[in-house]
Amino acid sequence: MSRLAKKPISVPEGVTVKLNDGIFSCTGKNGTLNVPVLPFLEVVIDSTGILIKSEATNSQARANWGTMASLIRNAVQGVVTGYAKDLEIQGVGFKANLEGNALVLNVGFTHPIKFPIPVGIKIAVEKNVIKISGSDKALVGETAAIIRRFKKPEPYKGKGIRYAGEVVRRKAGKKVAGTTA
Repeated sequence: MSRLAKKPISVPEGVTVKLNDGIFSCTGKNGTLNVPVLPFLEVVIDSTGILIKSEATNSQARANWGTMASLIRNAVQGVVTGYAKDLEIQGVGFKANLEGNALVLNVGFTHPIKFPIPVGIKIAVEKNVIKISGSDKALVGETAAIIRRFKKPEPYKGKGIRYAGEVVRRKAGKKVAGTTA
């Protein structure tokens, strides 16, 4: 059983929460997020906060209990402070810029890659850093993963798109491998 799901989720000032037809809605300064209530669960909005109660005792109900608590916590934090991910571009001639509602990446291919920015996501480019922000944690993470997938960092020179702070394991090249034999 989830210990975190047993605790009530506090609702900060300026955040409005509602429950309509199995959809949990959370509204704050960064917008509105909707989270569908998972099966076997009941969400209760109380004066102390938001409580999640399990209607059954099977293993799926216990798994959904902790998941629902995390989804609601993420939604509440998203409408208050939001989420952000940074991507770094490394490589000679590799660059990114914004053109209208699209991110244009020049990462060593014969053509530039145009990535349309999803609704609810803000992207800023500063030199070789792409800053992705938004209120939906899953959408921010998915957008960062899609952009990184265009040119993953390669292990020999480390060129490509990587998360900020990501350490890429480097391999020895042919010359180094050939001299050790």
